Amino acid sequence: MTPATRAAAEARQEASDAARGTTDSADANATVDANGQKPAVPEEPAPLTDSSISGQVLVMLTRPLRYGLNQADSSLKTLGRFLELAAQSAVYLAADLIRLRHPWRDTVNQAWFIVSVTAIPALLVSIPFGVIVAVQVGSVIQQVGATSISGAAGGLGVIRQGAPIVAALLLGGAAGSAVTTDLGARTIREEVDALRVMGIDPVQRLVTPRLAAIVFVAPLLCVFIIFMGLGAGYLINVGFQSGTPGSYIASFASFASVADVVVALVKTWLFGVVVILIACQRGLETKGGARGVADAVNAAVVIGVVAVFVLNLVITQLVTMFMPTKVG
Repeated sequence: MTPATRAAAEARQEASDAARGTTDSADANATVDANGQKPAVPEEPAPLTDSSISGQVLVMLTRPLRYGLNQADSSLKTLGRFLELAAQSAVYLAADLIRLRHPWRDTVNQAWFIVSVTAIPALLVSIPFGVIVAVQVGSVIQQVGATSISGAAGGLGVIRQGAPIVAALLLGGAAGSAVTTDLGARTIREEVDALRVMGIDPVQRLVTPRLAAIVFVAPLLCVFIIFMGLGAGYLINVGFQSGTPGSYIASFASFASVADVVVALVKTWLFGVVVILIACQRGLETKGGARGVADAVNAAVVIGVVAVFVLNLVITQLVTMFMPTKVG
């Protein structure tokens, strides 16, 4: 290659390099001008190490523990507020009765309301319950040849367990839900806050009359359920299971006692107080509008039923230990 040819080739190479550099610079400037900043270079993900993997596993394993601790803490706080509400309402009720300042009109209205929403359901539940107990007990007793104690078996089942549980479920499902709805609606309409602004304690004004009403209505409801359940069991045993009226009544009188009825009344009274206080607490703590009222009613019914069954278990165990069944 001659010197002239070599010089011409070098000149063309320099011109090509200069043009390529100009094009790259123009593209870079155009990108900066359009976006206002230089394009970000994607960062490579950090490599997973043994320490990062173990940390993620530890977080996943401790998440259920943290959830359980949070739920336990929330439950204890709710229990504390419930006990505080129970103590305040009991103190206000006793003080108002002593000072003759109890709102009897509100108490009577609430008592009538509770009776109106629980009487017919109690009738519709107690009769089938008495029939079921009589049929099941009678079938087993006939197989073992002990028909003479059918009245005692069916009657004690209704008095000791059936009537208090049915009364508590009705008080919690019908009366408790209605009370929660009423107080929840008052809370979201800011009526409860208005009472506080006026210097009136909502517990004394709203909870105390309902507590006094349930104290009077719960034992009456229990007596009504006992009467209907025993009557239904008597009719089934005498009319369909070839039992005799004298044998049914004699066996029932031999095993049942006044103490059994008293225990049933005390259990129903305690169940009613617990259910109505739970309903009042949920109603006064309602938040979130109409949806909050619905959630409060659901929580009041569920918590009330669970509390009733737990209390029934404890009381039944204590009664069995200290008051065993005696014949005669």
